[in-house]
Amino acid sequence: MPMSNITFEDYRKAIKAKYEKEIEGDYSNNLSSPTTANLRNLCIKRFTSNTNKEDLNTFESFFDFPFDKEKKNLFGEEELNKLEAVKRFFLGRTERPTEDTIQLAAILVDLQPRPFNKFRKQIDEEDLELINELRTDNSGKDVSSDILSDKAEIESPNDSKTDLVLEEFEPIKNQEVESIPLPISAFVNIDEKPISKKIRYLAITAILVGLGLIIYLALPQKECMQWSGDHYEIVDCNLKGEGLITTNPVELLDENLVDLKKVKICDTTVYFDKNHNAIIWYAKRGDSIDFFNSHGRHPENNSPLKPVTKYILDKYVNKKKQE
Repeated sequence: MPMSNITFEDYRKAIKAKYEKEIEGDYSNNLSSPTTANLRNLCIKRFTSNTNKEDLNTFESFFDFPFDKEKKNLFGEEELNKLEAVKRFFLGRTERPTEDTIQLAAILVDLQPRPFNKFRKQIDEEDLELINELRTDNSGKDVSSDILSDKAEIESPNDSKTDLVLEEFEPIKNQEVESIPLPISAFVNIDEKPISKKIRYLAITAILVGLGLIIYLALPQKECMQWSGDHYEIVDCNLKGEGLITTNPVELLDENLVDLKKVKICDTTVYFDKNHNAIIWYAKRGDSIDFFNSHGRHPENNSPLKPVTKYILDKYVNKKKQE
């Protein structure tokens, strides 16, 4: 199999497979029960003697500060909250882990080679066989996909199940609604013996449900969205040219992202809840920084949104006020 066929999804699965092995290894105490405290302790063990520049860059990207073996107490409550994402990934409780989460997880289980760009180029024959096994489910069907970002993991609303429903009703989709209703006699032979009230009720219900579905499919649907400055607008998927709200692309509607909004920071902005968990997220854009009300990706440059930290506030908000 050509090396170019190794995908980020293969990399993610290889990390999970290595995690299953490491549960029985030297760091089983940390990984068999991957609490945030155990992952913090393992993180310190992995990085104390780690001089790999790419690993150190991954650490700083994940925690927003460089690793310093003399300042291990920097692992406070905010950092434990960030490690919750790695815990969910190891336990299979998330379908959309960020790239930073994947890269830190690779270091914690000591996957070799890493990061992804080296993994894709240097994978050996034995590991290729393992990847092929991971790509195949119990039925023997290939389930791999070229997933290079979190966004690619979101199911498309136009999946095979939806297409099947649309295809089933295609022959009558464009008929006039008034011509569809049929008398019960069309479905029940009146020459036969009288049928029970229950069967009649079910037949009428089935007709009404079918009519409702046909009407729903016949109406124009807005199943797309478009970023409009500081929020998403729900738009028609066929919107083109002059009808566009902005120059931003029209995207398939995603219920998890449609409520994402850019937050304008002010003196009354609340950044953390009563448990000190971040409720404001951020992403860098050039030399500036944008804040949002939820996690996801920056709609304009596709950067992953990260929970705000005191370090980020001091660097970009408080410092600006002082100036």
